[in-house]
Amino acid sequence: MSEIELSVDGHVAVITLAASDRRNALTPQMAADLVAVCEEVDRNAGVGAVVVTGGPYFCAGAHRDTLANTGADPVGEPNFSNLSVVYRSFMRVGELAVPTVAAVRGGAVGAGMNLVLSTDLRVVADDARLMAGFLRIGLHPGGGFFVLGGRTAGREATAALGLFGEELSGRRAAELGMAWASVPDGEVEGRAMELAARAGADPDLARKATRSFRNELGPPMAPWNLALDAERSAQMWSLRRRNP
Repeated sequence: MSEIELSVDGHVAVITLAASDRRNALTPQMAADLVAVCEEVDRNAGVGAVVVTGGPYFCAGAHRDTLANTGADPVGEPNFSNLSVVYRSFMRVGELAVPTVAAVRGGAVGAGMNLVLSTDLRVVADDARLMAGFLRIGLHPGGGFFVLGGRTAGREATAALGLFGEELSGRRAAELGMAWASVPDGEVEGRAMELAARAGADPDLARKATRSFRNELGPPMAPWNLALDAERSAQMWSLRRRNP
C-alpha cells in the first residue's frame, strides 16, 4: 500500500504523508509515490489548490536507512538514485501547478523541513518543532535548503537553522515570516483547508496566478535546482564521512 494518500474535497486536493509509525520519514518508495501523486494532481483540471499534511507529525526527514546506505557508497546505485528521488519529491511539490499549503503539526526536520518550505504557504501548530537538523547529525545541508530558507524567512533565520542548529517553534516561525499562521494543533488542517479552498475556487485562475507568482518572486539568489546540485557533493562527503 502507498504511504502517500490523495483525496479531493471540492477544488482542493489533500496529499497526506501516511507513515506515522516512523513520523513520515521518507523512504525512496514513499518519495516516488509522492512524485506520482503530484503528477496525478496536475492532470486533474478541477483541482485549484493543494494541502500537504502529515497528520500528527509532518515529516522526520529522509529515512535513516537511506542516509546510511548513501553514506556507505554515495555515488553507487541504487544509493545515488534513492537519495535523488527524495530530493525530487519535495521539488515536485514545489512545482505543482496550483497554490500549495503545508499543514504542519508535530515537527519537521531535514528533508521534512525542505518539504515544508517547498510549498507556497504554511500553517503550523503553535508547538510544532521546526529544524534543519543537518549539522546536528554531522551532515551538510542538502536539497537546496539554504535557498528554500532564504526565500521564506531570509538570511538571518536561515543561518540560525542551517549553520547554528537552532530550532523554531511554530509560533516563532510565523513571527519570522517562515509561516503564514500558527494556530493550536487541532486547528491546523482546518485553517489550511480554509485558505486552500479560497485560493482554489477558480482552478484555471489559480493555475495562472500561481505561475505568475513563482515567475515573478522566484528564489532571490541561486535557482533552487542549481542550489540542490551545488549542495549535493558536500552532503555526499558528509554522509561518507559519517559512515566510513
